[in-house]
Amino acid sequence: MKFGLGVPTGTEGLMYPVPYADPEQAVRLAVEAERLGFDSVWGNDHVTTQQYVRAEFDAPPRFYDPYLYLSYVAACTSRLRLATAITVMAFRHPVVAAKQAATLDQLSGGRFILGVGIGAYREETDAMWPGNTLHRGRQAEEFLASLETLLRDRRSSFHGEFLQFEDVESFPKPAQATLPILSGGNAVGSKQRAARYGTGWLPAVLSPAEVAAGLADIRREAEAIGRVLPADFDVAPQLSVAMGTSEADAMARFERTQLHQHMRSLSKSTLKGQQDGFAARNLVGSTAQIQDQVHAYAEAGVTTLSALLFACTTVDETLDQMARFAEEVIAPVNAGTTSTTSTTTAGDAL
Repeated sequence: MKFGLGVPTGTEGLMYPVPYADPEQAVRLAVEAERLGFDSVWGNDHVTTQQYVRAEFDAPPRFYDPYLYLSYVAACTSRLRLATAITVMAFRHPVVAAKQAATLDQLSGGRFILGVGIGAYREETDAMWPGNTLHRGRQAEEFLASLETLLRDRRSSFHGEFLQFEDVESFPKPAQATLPILSGGNAVGSKQRAARYGTGWLPAVLSPAEVAAGLADIRREAEAIGRVLPADFDVAPQLSVAMGTSEADAMARFERTQLHQHMRSLSKSTLKGQQDGFAARNLVGSTAQIQDQVHAYAEAGVTTLSALLFACTTVDETLDQMARFAEEVIAPVNAGTTSTTSTTTAGDAL
């Protein structure tokens, strides 16, 4: 199992209060993640303040560009994988996105992971595509099809409903022979795009059983179109972490944070139909309970716990919780020495 940290490129007002992390603190979180043994950091992508955030906070949140942030982090780290969770496909023309992705992969020595999705907030898309002229699902299909040729071919052209370009030479190509591209989201379209184009799937806040069912859907879709999924197909759900003395204690801590409020804000989009049962769809509980949850996700086919967000209100508190999680979860899981209260051994599950 690999473990990734969700970093604050666009989390103020959403997952965390305003203010939460200035640029120096945001970079420090990534540097500490590498030191503590996390495998990756995952930055999200926002361009304007959501209406419900404006109503809650007097000051506007600071949304940092994930590509510029990850490029800076690349220079401050040596091992950490650098990922987006997610790049919103409606925010960038694929010619620009291919250039950004390849440049970051080159600068980092082949450490970039491109997570893509349609985005959770339609109001942001409308700010860039006025008049509701964009169908995000169809645009996403065109984005990935055109990105594929831009990353692979010397000369690329594409003519679609929303995206068009002619005779583009996009160089350099990524440093990695195959740039990892993970399709983000829980919806049917996200799973279909993972099956057609992806090297992985990046859902959010799903239980182990829901992940296993989604992965089965992806395999069926890939088989139906004659595609063989990569052997290292990355199943990388985004989850939250709340550590306590018990599930009740951890859940009480979780419910007092902005992160819990954020999940409720997504109840009509990304997390539709999942307003309850947060403890079953995240890492919530005592150390032993969280270790058991990690094993359950591994048995469901999860290979990376990506973009982990800690139920905290300050950067210092987040750093403390990261250190505890690294010591009590990451290290024992990787060493195969998790609590004897777990129902499976690390060797069986991972």
